Amino acid sequence: MEPLRVVVCPDSFKGSLSAAEVASAVAEGVLDAVPDAVVTRLPMADGGEGTLDALLAAWGGEPLTAQTVDAIGRPSTARWAVSPDGRTAVVELAEASGLPGVSDAPLQPLHASTRGTGDVARAALDAGVAEILLCLGGSASTDGGSGILTGLGARLLDPAGRQVPDGGEGLASVASLDLSGLHPRAREVRWRLAVDVTNPLVGEHGAARVFGPQKGARDGVAEFLDDALRHWSEVLERETGVAVAELPGTGAAGGVPAGLIAVLGAESTPGAVLVAEAVGLPAALASADLVITGEGSFDSQSVNGKVADGVAQLAAASPTRPPVVVVAGQVLLPEAQARASGITAAFSIAPGPVDLDDLIARTAPRLRELGAAVTNLVGAVRG
Repeated sequence: MEPLRVVVCPDSFKGSLSAAEVASAVAEGVLDAVPDAVVTRLPMADGGEGTLDALLAAWGGEPLTAQTVDAIGRPSTARWAVSPDGRTAVVELAEASGLPGVSDAPLQPLHASTRGTGDVARAALDAGVAEILLCLGGSASTDGGSGILTGLGARLLDPAGRQVPDGGEGLASVASLDLSGLHPRAREVRWRLAVDVTNPLVGEHGAARVFGPQKGARDGVAEFLDDALRHWSEVLERETGVAVAELPGTGAAGGVPAGLIAVLGAESTPGAVLVAEAVGLPAALASADLVITGEGSFDSQSVNGKVADGVAQLAAASPTRPPVVVVAGQVLLPEAQARASGITAAFSIAPGPVDLDDLIARTAPRLRELGAAVTNLVGAVRG
């Protein structure tokens, strides 16, 4: 009989283990149960924070660094990566322009900017890559992607021809775009944006009103930023001919896709799908007998563009159509809904009522136990 082929492709358990650590624990359990199993470990992410680490773990590479600024303009260093074939750069917005990087300072919703991510992207363009995979998530700003464009050499001008300040507040006074200084390769490469939300740029469900409060936009600030983003979208449409205000997904990361779609022709793609393609998951699934994925909380969001959803869709499209099992810190999704989404079964690492800190400390061994248990079940059915 052919050896059991198992693909282990989890997301991270935030606050506990990285995706690579989860994959290792589960894989150990698989091999405990079936020592001759062929196990492929592919740490995953949904395109937000942690995606860079997941890709580095899958590729076996080391990160590069770029000198840049954080979301409020202070000097900082950000990591980025290049695929093994040298064609694709991975830039994680949270590295240079994320909330964690400014957690030591008061939130600045009007002035926080993505300019630092533009600096990192410029370094990637200088390196000669053919594609930039920009992972969105964890943004500290609501600037419609204007900071990234500025970092790449664009200028946002007010009616008097002066450059407007960085951040969402400056968008309210933009009258025109000067792209003469844009990096010469900025429009030559393919830009792919990893997004995990479908929110539009503006309106009740837009970037400012939905996500602004967590960045400090309160007491009317979110409404001001929403108006500024709408004005920005009008400038973009006038200057580029591309209407972005209502496009699904343009509300991600403070509206970053809006500016990059209009000016650079960027493509938005569900983050989990982009990561899956980058790590080679479709090819691995083609011969799999069992797929084990996982995340901290398996709930309704999990089957709406997150890692488990992407894995289930790819598994259903593979020649072997392997069962997909989820291991999670907590399982909140009803079984019927999980099965309707292509998930065969979901198991929690919690053995019963347990203190959260205790459960976090036991995450790795519990994942190993679950990995063995799931493999034993599948092995028994397989014969």
